[in-house]
Amino acid sequence: MKILGISGTIIGSKTCAVLQSVMAKIKDQYPEAEVEILDLKDYNLPFCDGRDPSAYSGDTRIVIDKITEADCYIIATPIFQASIPGTLKNLFDLLPVDAMKHKVVSFIATSGTYQHYLVVENQLKPILSYFKSYTTPSFVYIHRDHFDTNNNIIDEEILNRLQRFIKETLTFQLTLYKYELQ
Repeated sequence: MKILGISGTIIGSKTCAVLQSVMAKIKDQYPEAEVEILDLKDYNLPFCDGRDPSAYSGDTRIVIDKITEADCYIIATPIFQASIPGTLKNLFDLLPVDAMKHKVVSFIATSGTYQHYLVVENQLKPILSYFKSYTTPSFVYIHRDHFDTNNNIIDEEILNRLQRFIKETLTFQLTLYKYELQ
């Protein structure tokens, strides 16, 4: 089972710090899982220009292949101006429509305000529905007050929710994988 964590921003550090922590916990709890983080900061992706995804090369081809080859995803994103970052939307625009088909996707959102927690429900879940992905029912929304100065989560409730999030994501994935094998 290949789990790909996607950090959906090219600025800031809290979002990727949470994702790194979650992916490390998954690897500890499920050592047989192959985990990888795709941090959009590390890739030079052009704006989608409408061409067929198979026509892209370089970093774009690498990113498309990583996403297509994964079995399960954890997408971590900050919320900017009541929306997902343009870099994450651009990533979705670059993908083939079947890249994430029938695969489990979970979400972590970070924000400086408590008002935009429904961005996951109103923006991300519909996009992944278009890709025919299986989105987990719950997600974790983390406010900047939940971090210390080193970007470690210090809020016990958030840490507990992240643990349940991991269990839910992997239970969905393992159930799907078991079902598809039969």
